[in-house]
Amino acid sequence: MRGVTPNYYHSYTFFFFFFVVLLALFLHVFSINTLSSTETLTISSNRTIVSPGNIFELGFFKTTTSSRNGDHWYLGIWYKSISERTYVWVANRDNPLSKSIGTLKISYANLVLLDHSGTLVWSTNLTRTVKSPVVAELLDNGNFVLRDSKGNYQNRFLWQSFDYPVDTLLPEMKIGRDLKTGHETFLSSWRSPYDPSSGDFSFKLGTQGLPEFYLFKKEFLLYRSGPWNGVGFSGIPTMQNWSYFDVVNNFIENRGEVAYSFKVTDHSMHYVRFTLTTERLLQISRWDTTSSEWNLFGVLPTEKCDLYQICGRDSYCDTKTSPTCNCIKGFVPKNVTAWALGDTFEGCVRKSRLNCHRDGFFLLMKRMKLPGTSTAIVDKTIGLNECKERCSKDCNCTGFANKDIQNGGSGCVIWTGGAHGYEELRRRRSRSICQNRPL
Repeated sequence: MRGVTPNYYHSYTFFFFFFVVLLALFLHVFSINTLSSTETLTISSNRTIVSPGNIFELGFFKTTTSSRNGDHWYLGIWYKSISERTYVWVANRDNPLSKSIGTLKISYANLVLLDHSGTLVWSTNLTRTVKSPVVAELLDNGNFVLRDSKGNYQNRFLWQSFDYPVDTLLPEMKIGRDLKTGHETFLSSWRSPYDPSSGDFSFKLGTQGLPEFYLFKKEFLLYRSGPWNGVGFSGIPTMQNWSYFDVVNNFIENRGEVAYSFKVTDHSMHYVRFTLTTERLLQISRWDTTSSEWNLFGVLPTEKCDLYQICGRDSYCDTKTSPTCNCIKGFVPKNVTAWALGDTFEGCVRKSRLNCHRDGFFLLMKRMKLPGTSTAIVDKTIGLNECKERCSKDCNCTGFANKDIQNGGSGCVIWTGGAHGYEELRRRRSRSICQNRPL
């Protein structure tokens, strides 16, 4: 009888198949993109939630603030596939875990984070009742969402981390205000590079008057971007060049919301972010896979003229002149001695009193960051000629401009009351035009 030769091919095939199944099960246990109502995420398990495309990862991380305070543990989101650990969101930034024991789970249709004693540290704090079980899911855009497990309602989330930014704005995330609920989304810096608690700086979209960005240190205004002019913010002319980096600006203004967001046209470029740093800078950066580092293509504010009220009233700032602060034609420094010494905060005053009925000409000032519009009059229905006529008939009118610079210009903005806001004039390479009536 001839011996039977073992079929090693089938043995190897079976072993390979068995190995793949084990690997798949291992990855499923430790790298899934959802958390069900029957599952938990703990520090000790080292388990994380990874978005489907392996772009973002959610889990626990720790920082050491000092030897006295010891380690602090946080629940956060970071980029999964880049070498430099970069956090984009932190849940319990102002209430860290003091011990390496913490649990994230779903309880009564809410995400809750508990410490070593079972005390609530952080929660989504929803009050609405959901009949079916809910599931938490990490999406490829970095949004951590809570939704009904029986329906794939991608735009009907019960809760989403995008509504509660920390220091980072990601593509599709919004800065602005929901006009129906009053909920505001804005960026807030870390306390230090090693401490994610709320820092001193915040970056917000103001919605009073024409929308524009504001950078604050606590309650003090440091920088304003100039109002939205239909193409970009008038004090950020480089916005029109961001398309070179596959970035498209999106501005929304309707009855429901006023918001800014951006998207990337190259879907392989997920790693673009706006970050408010601990050094009061908003940095726009993109990850370079070749050099393995973040490359900046935008920073705000960029120079002296960007600082708020640097030149005072009835003046403008121009980096190409020396000194950079200049009085508008027809005005002189209010304090000549201080102005000569570089102290320009008192601004300028008229050479002689304005006679409203006699002095009716306007000074055209091009390439300016428009003044603040929180108290300005805005009329979207008329053009620049009608705007000029209306300003001419109002002795309190000190300047006017188009609201929108697209397609030759449209809309009307009128400033009144002693050249209010002209301390914010800024000569830049922008199509925005500001006019005022001096002697």
